[in-house]
Amino acid sequence: MQAVTDLGYEKPTPVQEQAIPLVLAGRDLMAGAQTGTGKTAAFALPILQHFAPQASTSTSPARHPVRALVLTPTRELAVQVYESFRDYGKHLPLRSTVVYGGVDMNAQIAELRRGVEVLVATPGRLLDHVQNKTVMFNQVSVLVLDEADRMLDMGFMPDIKRIIALLPAQRQNLLFSATFPDEIRNLARALLKNPAEIQIAARNAAAESVTHVLHPVAREKKRELLSYLIQTRGLKQVLVFCGTRIGANRLAHQLRKDHIHADAIHGDKSQAERELALQDFKGGKTAVLVATDVASRGLDIEGLPQVINFDVPHSPEDYVHRIGRTGRAGLTGEAISLVSPEDQEAVAAIEKLIKKRIERQLVPNFGPSARTVAGMMGDEPRRKPSREPRRGEPRREPEKKPHSDPIFSRPYEPSAAPQQPSQESPQQPRRKQRQVAALLGGFKKP
Repeated sequence: MQAVTDLGYEKPTPVQEQAIPLVLAGRDLMAGAQTGTGKTAAFALPILQHFAPQASTSTSPARHPVRALVLTPTRELAVQVYESFRDYGKHLPLRSTVVYGGVDMNAQIAELRRGVEVLVATPGRLLDHVQNKTVMFNQVSVLVLDEADRMLDMGFMPDIKRIIALLPAQRQNLLFSATFPDEIRNLARALLKNPAEIQIAARNAAAESVTHVLHPVAREKKRELLSYLIQTRGLKQVLVFCGTRIGANRLAHQLRKDHIHADAIHGDKSQAERELALQDFKGGKTAVLVATDVASRGLDIEGLPQVINFDVPHSPEDYVHRIGRTGRAGLTGEAISLVSPEDQEAVAAIEKLIKKRIERQLVPNFGPSARTVAGMMGDEPRRKPSREPRRGEPRREPEKKPHSDPIFSRPYEPSAAPQQPSQESPQQPRRKQRQVAALLGGFKKP
Protein backbone atom coordinates (compact mmCIF):
# COMPACT_ATOMS: atom_id res chain seq x y z
CA MET A 1 0.00 0.00 0.00
CA GLN A 2 2.90 2.33 0.69
CA ALA A 3 4.33 1.69 -2.81
CA VAL A 4 0.93 2.28 -4.41
CA THR A 5 0.57 5.56 -2.52
CA ASP A 6 4.11 6.62 -3.51
CA LEU A 7 3.19 6.11 -7.17
CA GLY A 8 0.23 8.47 -6.81
CA TYR A 9 -2.52 5.89 -7.29
CA GLU A 10 -5.76 7.04 -5.71
CA LYS A 11 -8.42 4.62 -6.90
CA PRO A 12 -8.40 1.42 -8.96
CA THR A 13 -9.29 1.35 -12.63
CA PRO A 14 -12.24 -0.87 -13.66
CA VAL A 15 -10.04 -3.81 -14.63
CA GLN A 16 -8.15 -3.56 -11.33
CA GLU A 17 -11.37 -3.29 -9.36
CA GLN A 18 -12.76 -6.46 -10.91
CA ALA A 19 -9.58 -8.56 -11.32
CA ILE A 20 -7.75 -8.03 -8.02
CA PRO A 21 -10.34 -9.73 -5.75
CA LEU A 22 -10.56 -12.71 -8.16
CA VAL A 23 -6.77 -13.13 -8.30
CA LEU A 24 -6.50 -12.84 -4.51
CA ALA A 25 -9.14 -15.55 -4.21
CA GLY A 26 -6.96 -17.90 -6.29
CA ARG A 27 -9.31 -18.07 -9.28
CA ASP A 28 -8.12 -18.67 -12.83
CA LEU A 29 -8.93 -15.58 -14.86
CA MET A 30 -9.57 -14.63 -18.47
CA ALA A 31 -9.54 -10.84 -18.60
CA GLY A 32 -10.23 -8.66 -21.64
CA ALA A 33 -9.26 -5.01 -21.30
CA GLN A 34 -8.22 -2.33 -23.70
CA THR A 35 -4.55 -1.45 -23.47
CA GLY A 36 -3.76 1.45 -21.16
CA THR A 37 -6.42 0.52 -18.60
CA GLY A 38 -3.97 -0.55 -15.89
CA LYS A 39 -4.10 -4.30 -16.36
CA THR A 40 -0.47 -4.83 -15.30
CA ALA A 41 -1.31 -3.69 -11.78
CA ALA A 42 -4.44 -5.85 -11.94
CA PHE A 43 -2.25 -8.98 -11.74
CA ALA A 44 1.01 -7.64 -10.27
CA LEU A 45 -0.49 -6.22 -7.06
CA PRO A 46 -2.42 -9.35 -6.00
CA ILE A 47 0.53 -11.61 -6.90
CA LEU A 48 2.85 -9.58 -4.65
CA GLN A 49 0.23 -9.53 -1.91
CA HIS A 50 -0.14 -13.32 -2.17
CA PHE A 51 3.63 -13.90 -1.91
CA ALA A 52 4.26 -11.33 0.84
CA PRO A 53 3.91 -13.82 3.75
CA GLN A 54 6.56 -16.04 2.11
CA ALA A 55 9.01 -13.18 1.51
CA SER A 56 12.45 -13.82 2.95
CA THR A 57 15.40 -11.55 3.67
CA SER A 58 17.76 -14.51 3.34
CA THR A 59 20.49 -14.26 0.68
CA SER A 60 20.20 -17.97 -0.11
CA PRO A 61 18.87 -18.62 -3.65
CA ALA A 62 16.91 -21.56 -2.28
CA ARG A 63 14.74 -19.13 -0.29
CA HIS A 64 13.88 -17.26 -3.50
CA PRO A 65 12.51 -19.80 -6.01
CA VAL A 66 10.55 -18.73 -9.08
CA ARG A 67 6.93 -18.58 -7.86
CA ALA A 68 5.32 -16.47 -10.60
CA LEU A 69 6.06 -16.63 -14.33
CA VAL A 70 4.84 -13.81 -16.59
CA LEU A 71 5.11 -14.29 -20.37
CA THR A 72 4.93 -11.29 -22.69
CA PRO A 73 5.25 -11.00 -26.50
CA THR A 74 7.83 -8.20 -26.78
CA ARG A 75 10.98 -7.04 -25.05
CA GLU A 76 9.55 -3.60 -24.37
CA LEU A 77 6.46 -4.98 -22.65
CA ALA A 78 8.59 -7.44 -20.64
CA VAL A 79 10.73 -4.57 -19.33
CA GLN A 80 7.69 -2.49 -18.39
CA VAL A 81 5.99 -5.38 -16.57
CA TYR A 82 9.21 -6.07 -14.68
CA GLU A 83 9.50 -2.39 -13.72
CA SER A 84 5.93 -2.51 -12.39
CA PHE A 85 6.70 -5.49 -10.17
CA ARG A 86 9.88 -3.77 -8.99
CA ASP A 87 8.08 -0.51 -8.17
CA TYR A 88 5.02 -2.12 -6.54
CA GLY A 89 7.20 -4.44 -4.44
CA LYS A 90 9.95 -2.03 -3.44
CA HIS A 91 9.03 -2.33 0.27
CA LEU A 92 8.91 -6.16 0.16
CA PRO A 93 11.91 -8.56 0.26
CA LEU A 94 10.66 -10.21 -2.95
CA ARG A 95 12.94 -10.39 -5.96
CA SER A 96 11.99 -10.04 -9.61
CA THR A 97 13.89 -9.99 -12.88
CA VAL A 98 13.30 -9.99 -16.62
CA VAL A 99 14.82 -12.08 -19.43
CA TYR A 100 14.49 -11.34 -23.13
CA GLY A 101 16.42 -11.84 -26.34
CA GLY A 102 18.80 -9.48 -28.07
CA VAL A 103 21.14 -9.08 -25.10
CA ASP A 104 23.88 -11.18 -23.52
CA MET A 105 22.61 -14.09 -21.40
CA ASN A 106 25.35 -14.04 -18.78
CA ALA A 107 23.92 -11.14 -16.76
CA GLN A 108 20.49 -12.83 -16.87
CA ILE A 109 21.98 -16.13 -15.71
CA ALA A 110 23.63 -14.38 -12.75
CA GLU A 111 20.29 -12.83 -11.74
CA LEU A 112 18.49 -16.16 -11.99
CA ARG A 113 21.11 -17.97 -9.93
CA ARG A 114 20.78 -15.32 -7.23
CA GLY A 115 17.12 -16.33 -6.89
CA VAL A 116 13.93 -14.52 -7.93
CA GLU A 117 10.29 -14.97 -6.98
CA VAL A 118 8.84 -13.22 -10.04
CA LEU A 119 10.23 -13.91 -13.51
CA VAL A 120 9.05 -11.86 -16.50
CA ALA A 121 10.13 -13.27 -19.85
CA THR A 122 9.65 -13.44 -23.57
CA PRO A 123 9.05 -17.05 -24.72
CA GLY A 124 12.09 -17.52 -26.95
CA ARG A 125 14.72 -16.37 -24.48
CA LEU A 126 13.03 -18.27 -21.65
CA LEU A 127 13.37 -21.50 -23.63
CA ASP A 128 17.08 -20.68 -24.12
CA HIS A 129 17.44 -20.60 -20.33
CA VAL A 130 15.50 -23.85 -20.03
CA GLN A 131 17.87 -25.50 -22.49
CA ASN A 132 20.87 -24.21 -20.51
CA LYS A 133 19.28 -25.40 -17.25
CA THR A 134 19.58 -21.93 -15.71
CA VAL A 135 15.93 -21.70 -14.60
CA MET A 136 13.70 -24.04 -12.58
CA PHE A 137 9.90 -24.12 -12.64
CA ASN A 138 9.14 -26.71 -9.96
CA GLN A 139 7.72 -24.13 -7.51
CA VAL A 140 5.82 -21.92 -9.96
CA SER A 141 2.32 -21.36 -8.55
CA VAL A 142 1.10 -18.54 -10.85
CA LEU A 143 1.34 -18.27 -14.65
CA VAL A 144 0.40 -15.01 -16.40
CA LEU A 145 0.00 -14.73 -20.17
CA ASP A 146 0.00 -11.01 -20.95
CA GLU A 147 -1.13 -9.77 -24.38
CA ALA A 148 -2.03 -13.34 -25.32
CA ASP A 149 -3.52 -12.34 -28.66
CA ARG A 150 -0.31 -10.59 -29.64
CA MET A 151 1.71 -13.72 -28.79
CA LEU A 152 -0.63 -15.64 -31.06
CA ASP A 153 -0.11 -13.11 -33.88
CA MET A 154 3.66 -13.34 -33.50
CA GLY A 155 3.69 -17.14 -33.70
CA PHE A 156 4.64 -17.85 -30.07
CA MET A 157 1.95 -20.44 -29.38
CA PRO A 158 4.24 -23.50 -29.90
CA ASP A 159 6.82 -21.99 -27.52
CA ILE A 160 4.13 -21.18 -24.95
CA LYS A 161 2.79 -24.74 -25.06
CA ARG A 162 6.33 -26.08 -24.51
CA ILE A 163 6.75 -23.81 -21.49
CA ILE A 164 3.35 -24.72 -20.03
CA ALA A 165 4.25 -28.42 -20.27
CA LEU A 166 7.22 -27.77 -17.95
CA LEU A 167 5.15 -26.13 -15.18
CA PRO A 168 3.55 -27.82 -12.16
CA ALA A 169 0.02 -29.00 -12.87
CA GLN A 170 -1.35 -27.25 -9.77
CA ARG A 171 -1.09 -23.53 -10.37
CA GLN A 172 -3.17 -20.39 -10.91
CA ASN A 173 -3.49 -19.23 -14.54
CA LEU A 174 -4.18 -15.62 -15.53
CA LEU A 175 -4.77 -14.75 -19.18
CA PHE A 176 -4.91 -11.07 -20.17
CA SER A 177 -5.69 -10.00 -23.70
CA ALA A 178 -7.02 -6.98 -25.57
CA THR A 179 -8.99 -9.23 -27.93
CA PHE A 180 -10.23 -12.81 -27.84
CA PRO A 181 -9.98 -14.48 -31.25
CA ASP A 182 -11.11 -18.08 -31.45
CA GLU A 183 -7.56 -19.45 -31.08
CA ILE A 184 -7.15 -17.64 -27.75
CA ARG A 185 -10.48 -18.97 -26.50
CA ASN A 186 -9.37 -22.50 -27.44
CA LEU A 187 -6.15 -21.98 -25.49
CA ALA A 188 -8.12 -20.65 -22.53
CA ARG A 189 -10.35 -23.73 -22.50
CA ALA A 190 -7.30 -26.01 -22.40
CA LEU A 191 -5.32 -23.91 -19.91
CA LEU A 192 -7.77 -22.40 -17.44
CA LYS A 193 -9.77 -24.28 -14.84
CA ASN A 194 -13.24 -22.92 -14.11
CA PRO A 195 -12.07 -19.40 -14.94
CA ALA A 196 -13.72 -16.13 -14.07
CA GLU A 197 -14.13 -13.93 -17.14
CA ILE A 198 -14.17 -10.15 -17.18
CA GLN A 199 -14.50 -7.85 -20.18
CA ILE A 200 -13.84 -4.18 -19.49
CA ALA A 201 -14.12 -2.76 -23.00
CA ALA A 202 -16.18 -3.91 -25.95
CA ARG A 203 -14.38 -6.50 -28.02
CA ASN A 204 -11.81 -4.81 -30.29
CA ALA A 205 -13.17 -1.38 -29.28
CA ALA A 206 -11.00 1.67 -29.74
CA ALA A 207 -10.44 3.89 -26.73
CA GLU A 208 -13.31 6.37 -26.39
CA SER A 209 -10.96 9.18 -25.41
CA VAL A 210 -9.18 9.04 -28.80
CA THR A 211 -10.18 11.36 -31.67
CA HIS A 212 -9.84 9.79 -35.13
CA VAL A 213 -9.03 11.76 -38.27
CA LEU A 214 -8.15 10.73 -41.83
CA HIS A 215 -6.16 12.87 -44.29
CA PRO A 216 -6.53 11.85 -47.98
CA VAL A 217 -3.13 12.21 -49.58
CA ALA A 218 -1.32 11.24 -52.76
CA ARG A 219 1.17 8.47 -51.92
CA GLU A 220 4.14 10.45 -53.20
CA LYS A 221 3.20 13.38 -50.93
CA LYS A 222 2.85 11.42 -47.68
CA ARG A 223 6.24 12.31 -46.27
CA GLU A 224 5.78 16.00 -47.12
CA LEU A 225 2.35 16.02 -45.46
CA LEU A 226 3.75 14.36 -42.33
CA SER A 227 6.47 17.00 -42.02
CA TYR A 228 3.92 19.73 -42.70
CA LEU A 229 1.58 18.50 -39.94
CA ILE A 230 4.38 18.14 -37.39
CA GLN A 231 5.89 21.55 -38.11
CA THR A 232 2.72 23.65 -38.57
CA ARG A 233 1.01 22.15 -35.53
CA GLY A 234 4.14 22.17 -33.39
CA LEU A 235 3.79 18.48 -32.47
CA LYS A 236 6.37 17.55 -29.84
CA GLN A 237 5.83 13.86 -29.03
CA VAL A 238 4.49 11.82 -31.94
CA LEU A 239 4.54 8.06 -32.48
CA VAL A 240 4.46 7.31 -36.23
CA PHE A 241 3.76 3.80 -37.53
CA CYS A 242 5.27 2.38 -40.71
CA GLY A 243 4.54 -0.97 -42.30
CA THR A 244 8.16 -2.09 -42.77
CA ARG A 245 11.50 -1.76 -41.03
CA ILE A 246 13.17 -0.31 -44.13
CA GLY A 247 10.33 2.19 -44.47
CA ALA A 248 10.71 3.22 -40.82
CA ASN A 249 14.44 3.85 -41.22
CA ARG A 250 13.92 5.78 -44.45
CA LEU A 251 11.13 7.93 -43.00
CA ALA A 252 13.14 8.80 -39.87
CA HIS A 253 16.06 9.83 -42.10
CA GLN A 254 13.82 11.99 -44.28
CA LEU A 255 12.29 13.70 -41.25
CA ARG A 256 15.75 14.53 -39.93
CA LYS A 257 16.54 16.13 -43.31
CA ASP A 258 13.45 18.29 -42.69
CA HIS A 259 15.05 19.41 -39.37
CA ILE A 260 12.71 17.26 -37.24
CA HIS A 261 14.28 15.27 -34.39
CA ALA A 262 13.27 11.72 -35.32
CA ASP A 263 14.42 8.17 -34.59
CA ALA A 264 13.25 4.68 -35.56
CA ILE A 265 12.47 1.60 -33.46
CA HIS A 266 11.95 -1.86 -34.96
CA GLY A 267 13.03 -5.48 -34.74
CA ASP A 268 16.28 -5.11 -36.70
CA LYS A 269 17.75 -2.78 -34.07
CA SER A 270 19.63 -4.16 -31.10
CA GLN A 271 17.97 -4.10 -27.72
CA ALA A 272 20.34 -1.36 -26.55
CA GLU A 273 19.45 0.79 -29.56
CA ARG A 274 15.72 0.25 -29.01
CA GLU A 275 15.95 1.12 -25.33
CA LEU A 276 17.98 4.27 -26.08
CA ALA A 277 15.51 5.38 -28.77
CA LEU A 278 12.58 4.85 -26.39
CA GLN A 279 14.38 6.61 -23.55
CA ASP A 280 15.15 9.66 -25.73
CA PHE A 281 11.55 9.78 -26.93
CA LYS A 282 10.11 9.60 -23.42
CA GLY A 283 12.61 12.22 -22.25
CA GLY A 284 11.68 14.67 -24.99
CA LYS A 285 15.01 14.55 -26.86
CA THR A 286 13.27 12.96 -29.84
CA ALA A 287 10.08 14.58 -31.15
CA VAL A 288 9.07 11.76 -33.49
CA LEU A 289 9.52 8.03 -32.97
CA VAL A 290 8.93 6.03 -36.16
CA ALA A 291 7.96 2.47 -35.30
CA THR A 292 6.85 -0.79 -36.83
CA ASP A 293 4.15 -2.88 -35.18
CA VAL A 294 6.75 -4.32 -32.80
CA ALA A 295 6.04 -1.15 -30.81
CA SER A 296 2.29 -1.11 -31.21
CA ARG A 297 1.76 -3.00 -27.96
CA GLY A 298 3.36 -2.72 -24.60
CA LEU A 299 4.71 0.81 -24.97
CA ASP A 300 3.41 2.78 -22.02
CA ILE A 301 4.36 6.38 -22.80
CA GLU A 302 2.75 8.74 -20.34
CA GLY A 303 0.60 11.45 -21.89
CA LEU A 304 1.35 10.54 -25.51
CA PRO A 305 -0.84 13.03 -27.42
CA GLN A 306 -0.71 11.78 -31.03
CA VAL A 307 -0.32 8.56 -32.97
CA ILE A 308 0.06 8.86 -36.76
CA ASN A 309 -0.46 5.95 -39.16
CA PHE A 310 1.93 6.78 -41.98
CA ASP A 311 1.06 3.37 -43.44
CA VAL A 312 -2.50 2.22 -42.78
CA PRO A 313 -2.36 -1.26 -41.18
CA HIS A 314 -3.75 -4.15 -43.20
CA SER A 315 -5.31 -5.69 -40.08
CA PRO A 316 -8.01 -3.57 -38.42
CA GLU A 317 -7.05 -5.06 -35.04
CA ASP A 318 -3.56 -3.61 -35.48
CA TYR A 319 -5.17 -0.17 -35.91
CA VAL A 320 -6.82 -0.55 -32.49
CA HIS A 321 -3.55 -1.60 -30.88
CA ARG A 322 -1.57 1.17 -32.52
CA ILE A 323 -3.89 3.94 -31.42
CA GLY A 324 -3.99 2.36 -27.97
CA ARG A 325 -0.64 4.09 -27.37
CA THR A 326 -2.55 7.37 -26.95
CA GLY A 327 -5.60 8.25 -24.88
CA ARG A 328 -4.39 6.08 -22.00
CA ALA A 329 -5.57 6.14 -18.40
CA GLY A 330 -8.34 8.63 -19.07
CA LEU A 331 -6.24 11.13 -21.02
CA THR A 332 -7.32 12.36 -24.45
CA GLY A 333 -5.42 11.51 -27.61
CA GLU A 334 -5.52 11.86 -31.38
CA ALA A 335 -5.14 9.14 -34.01
CA ILE A 336 -4.19 10.53 -37.43
CA SER A 337 -4.08 8.36 -40.56
CA LEU A 338 -2.49 9.41 -43.84
CA VAL A 339 -4.59 7.56 -46.40
CA SER A 340 -3.65 7.15 -50.04
CA PRO A 341 -6.16 5.91 -52.66
CA GLU A 342 -5.08 2.25 -52.51
CA ASP A 343 -5.96 2.04 -48.79
CA GLN A 344 -9.70 1.77 -49.50
CA GLU A 345 -10.36 -1.72 -48.20
CA ALA A 346 -8.16 -1.31 -45.11
CA VAL A 347 -9.99 1.86 -44.03
CA ALA A 348 -13.39 0.26 -44.63
CA ALA A 349 -12.40 -2.72 -42.45
CA ILE A 350 -11.16 -0.41 -39.68
CA GLU A 351 -14.38 1.61 -39.66
CA LYS A 352 -16.42 -1.59 -39.54
CA LEU A 353 -14.42 -2.88 -36.58
CA ILE A 354 -14.54 0.29 -34.48
CA LYS A 355 -18.15 0.96 -35.55
CA LYS A 356 -17.33 4.56 -36.35
CA ARG A 357 -16.83 6.60 -39.49
CA ILE A 358 -13.47 8.34 -39.33
CA GLU A 359 -13.64 12.06 -40.06
CA ARG A 360 -12.03 13.10 -43.36
CA GLN A 361 -9.97 16.29 -43.46
CA LEU A 362 -8.36 17.37 -46.73
CA VAL A 363 -5.13 19.34 -46.34
CA PRO A 364 -4.79 21.75 -49.30
CA ASN A 365 -2.03 20.99 -51.82
CA PHE A 366 -1.42 17.44 -50.53
CA GLY A 367 -4.43 15.48 -51.75
CA PRO A 368 -4.80 13.27 -54.83
CA SER A 369 -6.75 14.47 -57.87
CA ALA A 370 -10.05 16.25 -57.24
CA ARG A 371 -12.11 13.36 -58.59
CA THR A 372 -10.26 10.80 -56.48
CA VAL A 373 -10.63 12.99 -53.39
CA ALA A 374 -14.39 13.07 -53.92
CA GLY A 375 -14.48 9.31 -53.60
CA MET A 376 -12.13 9.22 -50.63
CA MET A 377 -14.23 11.79 -48.81
CA GLY A 378 -17.21 9.48 -49.22
CA ASP A 379 -19.13 11.70 -51.70
CA GLU A 380 -19.81 9.00 -54.27
CA PRO A 381 -20.97 5.39 -54.09
CA ARG A 382 -18.40 2.78 -54.92
CA ARG A 383 -18.34 1.69 -58.56
CA LYS A 384 -16.71 -1.31 -60.12
CA PRO A 385 -13.84 -0.21 -62.35
CA SER A 386 -14.25 -0.98 -66.04
CA ARG A 387 -12.24 -3.83 -67.50
CA GLU A 388 -9.34 -3.34 -69.88
CA PRO A 389 -10.20 -3.96 -73.59
CA ARG A 390 -8.98 -7.18 -75.17
CA ARG A 391 -6.39 -7.11 -77.93
CA GLY A 392 -7.95 -5.75 -81.11
CA GLU A 393 -11.04 -4.49 -79.31
CA PRO A 394 -11.65 -0.73 -79.69
CA ARG A 395 -11.21 1.24 -76.48
CA ARG A 396 -14.41 2.83 -75.22
CA GLU A 397 -14.10 6.41 -74.11
CA PRO A 398 -15.30 6.95 -70.49
CA GLU A 399 -18.36 9.05 -69.91
CA LYS A 400 -17.49 12.57 -68.83
CA LYS A 401 -19.33 12.79 -65.54
CA PRO A 402 -18.28 14.77 -62.49
CA HIS A 403 -16.61 12.68 -59.72
CA SER A 404 -16.82 9.52 -61.83
CA ASP A 405 -13.80 7.87 -60.22
CA PRO A 406 -14.55 5.02 -57.78
CA ILE A 407 -13.73 5.50 -54.12
CA PHE A 408 -9.98 5.26 -53.53
CA SER A 409 -9.29 4.79 -57.25
CA ARG A 410 -5.78 5.29 -58.53
CA PRO A 411 -4.59 8.88 -58.68
CA TYR A 412 -5.82 10.57 -61.82
CA GLU A 413 -3.51 10.27 -64.83
CA PRO A 414 -4.22 11.54 -68.37
CA SER A 415 -5.36 8.61 -70.48
CA ALA A 416 -3.35 9.76 -73.53
CA ALA A 417 -0.61 12.23 -74.35
CA PRO A 418 -1.72 15.46 -76.08
CA GLN A 419 -1.40 15.49 -79.84
CA GLN A 420 1.59 17.24 -81.32
CA PRO A 421 0.80 20.36 -83.41
CA SER A 422 2.89 19.11 -86.31
CA GLN A 423 0.85 15.93 -86.75
CA GLU A 424 -2.49 15.89 -88.55
CA SER A 425 -5.18 13.35 -87.97
CA PRO A 426 -6.81 11.72 -91.06
CA GLN A 427 -9.90 13.88 -90.48
CA GLN A 428 -8.08 17.20 -90.74
CA PRO A 429 -7.61 17.48 -94.63
CA ARG A 430 -11.29 16.74 -95.30
CA ARG A 431 -12.36 19.27 -92.62
CA LYS A 432 -10.19 21.92 -94.30
CA GLN A 433 -11.79 21.18 -97.70
CA ARG A 434 -15.26 21.77 -96.23
CA GLN A 435 -14.10 25.02 -94.65
CA VAL A 436 -12.69 26.23 -98.02
CA ALA A 437 -15.89 25.21 -99.85
CA ALA A 438 -17.97 27.23 -97.37
CA LEU A 439 -15.81 30.27 -97.91
CA LEU A 440 -16.22 29.98 -101.69
CA GLY A 441 -19.98 29.93 -101.44
CA GLY A 442 -20.57 26.27 -101.83
CA PHE A 443 -18.38 25.87 -104.91
CA LYS A 444 -17.64 22.17 -105.46
CA LYS A 445 -14.84 20.75 -107.53
CA PRO A 446 -16.27 18.90 -110.59
